[in-house]
Amino acid sequence: MPKTKRKADEAHAVDQKPSKKKAKTTPSNEDAQARFRKGLFDKKVLDQYTRDYAESAPYKHAVIHQLIDDKLLRAVRDEIKDNVSFTPKETDIYKIHQSGDLANLDGLGDEALAKLPSLLALRDAMYSQSFRDYAAHVTGCGPLSGRKTDMAINVYTPGCYLLCHDDVIGSRKVSYILYLTDPDEMEGKDGQVAHTPIPDVSKVIPPAWNQLSFFAVQPGRSFHDVEEVYHAESKAQLVREGGRVRMAISGWFHIPQVGEPGYVQGAEERNTKNSGLMQLQGNPDQYDEPKPQPIPVKAKTEESEDFDEADLEFLLRFMAPTYLTPDTIDQVSEHFGDSSSITLPNLLGKKFAARLRTYLLAQEKASKDLPEDSAKIEKETPWRVAKPPHKHRYLYQQSSSSLSKDVKGKSGEAKGKGKREREEPDSPIRELLDEFLPSPQFRHWLQMATGCTIESYDYMARRFRSGKDYTLATGHEGKPRLELNLGITPTKGWGDDDDDDDEQVNEDAADESKTSSSSKSSNKKKAKKDDQDAGEGEVGGHEVYMAGDEGDDNEDAAIYKSGNDEDNILFFQAAAWNRMSLVLRDSGALRFVKYVSQRAKGDRWDISGTLEVEEEDDEEGEGEEQGYIDPLADDTEEEWKGFSPSEDSDSD
Repeated sequence: MPKTKRKADEAHAVDQKPSKKKAKTTPSNEDAQARFRKGLFDKKVLDQYTRDYAESAPYKHAVIHQLIDDKLLRAVRDEIKDNVSFTPKETDIYKIHQSGDLANLDGLGDEALAKLPSLLALRDAMYSQSFRDYAAHVTGCGPLSGRKTDMAINVYTPGCYLLCHDDVIGSRKVSYILYLTDPDEMEGKDGQVAHTPIPDVSKVIPPAWNQLSFFAVQPGRSFHDVEEVYHAESKAQLVREGGRVRMAISGWFHIPQVGEPGYVQGAEERNTKNSGLMQLQGNPDQYDEPKPQPIPVKAKTEESEDFDEADLEFLLRFMAPTYLTPDTIDQVSEHFGDSSSITLPNLLGKKFAARLRTYLLAQEKASKDLPEDSAKIEKETPWRVAKPPHKHRYLYQQSSSSLSKDVKGKSGEAKGKGKREREEPDSPIRELLDEFLPSPQFRHWLQMATGCTIESYDYMARRFRSGKDYTLATGHEGKPRLELNLGITPTKGWGDDDDDDDEQVNEDAADESKTSSSSKSSNKKKAKKDDQDAGEGEVGGHEVYMAGDEGDDNEDAAIYKSGNDEDNILFFQAAAWNRMSLVLRDSGALRFVKYVSQRAKGDRWDISGTLEVEEEDDEEGEGEEQGYIDPLADDTEEEWKGFSPSEDSDSD
């Protein structure tokens, strides 16, 4: 059930000019009950559902099979297939095809409405006094509004999903979903109801024809999601299974509105304060993991313009020689100074990159041995699990230096290392986390390359498992900070082929045509992405930056694709191998990693770093805070050019 309010103009039932809005018809109790299955309103049946609800777990919920008169619901499904259009939408939390709000059916013209009599009858029955009283009795939630209806049709095709959320927005009181899966075919499991803060699924509710699942919306408790509809293994299987289309009508019953029995002034405002969306955008609570572990830089010991022999020897263990030449560092610095962002392909040296890739591919092959249970993962492997799932879920390892508070730029026994770190002493991931990235030598290079004075740093390795992991959109408040991401995904097929990088590596970064070439490369990547979307081949895993201005109150701030509109992505980076991006991120920008589809050929791997930097006086004017250019202020391709070193990179 999507967390966003629905807009009537996102999709229309038919292409028909509306007539004057008609008065909404309210069926009598007898007429309304006749649209449900026989016997549903018997006191014995009602009492049984009420007892089942009270005894359910992980939080109270109910499942009613064969809710609607079967003949009526089959007619509803036929009307939807023949006459209703849908808008494809993507946000950080869902990928879905959605109709407009069915509350607006009354505004359709007579000709259009004549094509949807069964759908209108179903909507009026669901919001009738009889069924509102029924749902209120089962859940014990109190009176429900008959005036405020909130109902839409959702279609999940292969690759669609809805991630963990609690549905707490505004005046919502009871959440429901009525499945319209093919009544003549068996369906596999597809829906989940999860309970936070545990990142694992607590209960699975498979969808079935004419089945209603509903529950009282509970702040911080009624967490649930919809499992990805998996792609078929073959076209023949897809045809045999009817296209694997999951259709459902979902919506909410709301608290009574002004003038209705049971209305309580201020109730909606109190509900809003508990909104799951506000929890997502607010301060993390004490149970969130991972917690930031910033390491302050105690003294400015990297003032020298050049590296000495020992520094170069250390850096060459990890970095490609190209990036250590003065000319290349100057080019990186100039480009970063212009755009406050840069992408550096093939950063890691050939030998280290080869060893890292061999290690990661071995980990990929051993994925079948990775426990499903989060507690077992944390007990038996070096990885921890990010939680709660309504914010993020992925595997991570933090830098041992974050625990020891002691970084010297070399290997050795670090204070505070726990069992997880000692289990893999030869892991190249740990070498990146504990030796290379926290070292004074790399910090010196980073300051030369960006012109930023680093005050603290925090590094973490992340593994996003296919069919499981993601991060939802979060903002950043405060002064600009430097964000580093080193993509180390060893598998291909993530929507950003290596061909573009190979072309750029061989170009001269000082060439005046660099800007044009970079823009073309960016456009090619976007075109590839669009082609994948059209073919349902996108596997997710890309990192997205976008503006945090919510704009229309009816829109989700993280909607980046809706219908035929151009997306509003400011920065799109697919999972990649040996590619580092640096972004000076200003406040207000949203950032998330898209859910990794089960269709992906492997997992998404990266090293993520957050570096606080020293503020500078604003001498250029009010438009450039602290003298920096906001990298996310202008939605242009030019703001996100890649970088091509002037010499052949020592790449894999």
